[in-house]
Amino acid sequence: MRARKLLVAVVLVAGVGGPAGLALAQHKHDASHEAAPAAVAKKPAADPRIAVRFPAGLREHTLTNMRDHLLALAEIHEALSKGAYDVAGKTAEERLGMSSLKLHGAHEVSKYMPKGMQEIGTSMHHSASQFAVEAQNSSATGDLKPALAVLARITQACVACHATYRLQ
Repeated sequence: MRARKLLVAVVLVAGVGGPAGLALAQHKHDASHEAAPAAVAKKPAADPRIAVRFPAGLREHTLTNMRDHLLALAEIHEALSKGAYDVAGKTAEERLGMSSLKLHGAHEVSKYMPKGMQEIGTSMHHSASQFAVEAQNSSATGDLKPALAVLARITQACVACHATYRLQ
């Protein structure tokens, strides 16, 4: 099961699955989360994601960074909705892009990540930097589609990583 999820994550990050593949891979219908009569309630299934052990301080640091990534994505969406493409691009580069790696202590954290997790993270950071460029292009051309396509890849990388790995 772990190998399958890792393969799905890598394929999705590589762009092979696209949005439809992502939805299919992430949504395996399992009724175990639905309410069951008390007499037949089942024990919750074990978490199938790969557990990654980080030292306590780095674990909290990484979780804080991930929450900031989500906040940055929300700020990017808000800026796009207002037509502030340059603001969206700047937010992406400074908080998610390759320029953000030192700020997040990525070199130290990456020592504890499996190779697949590192590759997904690198893909996300590269996509964020590419989005920054595409957002600036959108400001000049008015065509937002290329920027939105790259923004989708950022989110797909996040989903793929969280579907495959969990911090312990």
